[in-house]
Amino acid sequence: MPDGTGSRKLAVTSEGGGPEGRLGTPESVASSGRWTPASSVGAPRRVEKPWGYELIWAHTDDYVGKLLFVRAGHALSLQFHEEKDETLFLQSGELLLDLGSGVHSMEKIELRVGQTVHVPAGLLHRIEAVTDCTLLEASTSHLDDVVRVSDRYGRASEGEGSSG
Repeated sequence: MPDGTGSRKLAVTSEGGGPEGRLGTPESVASSGRWTPASSVGAPRRVEKPWGYELIWAHTDDYVGKLLFVRAGHALSLQFHEEKDETLFLQSGELLLDLGSGVHSMEKIELRVGQTVHVPAGLLHRIEAVTDCTLLEASTSHLDDVVRVSDRYGRASEGEGSSG
């Protein structure tokens, strides 16, 4: 809402205006006791993988932000998610992306630097690095929602946490 100064203020309401429990205006955020400047600063969490690593730099109830580093010649598992929805951005390197609705209907796509791909829940996918690759992933917060169809590293078929 305009406040007469040219800036906008958020309306805080518990009925029909948005989900209950949201922090609200800057003033209400500061006085809530749930946020401090120090609580907003932290280090990403590094998760080692057989194909490289993930840096989980954002993790909220609503979304997750990750950086994935995939070493040349390595691949994530052929997988799908039951609920997780993700979008990938290739920041550097060359990769091949297998996408399809079933094992026998997979299509191999060369993803180029600067391109994005949306991977909705239920879509089979696998990333294979031709060269060392860095990707950014924005997704829903379902980190344990991984159903592996095949995996060259012999990992469990589902629920092992984080991506493939």
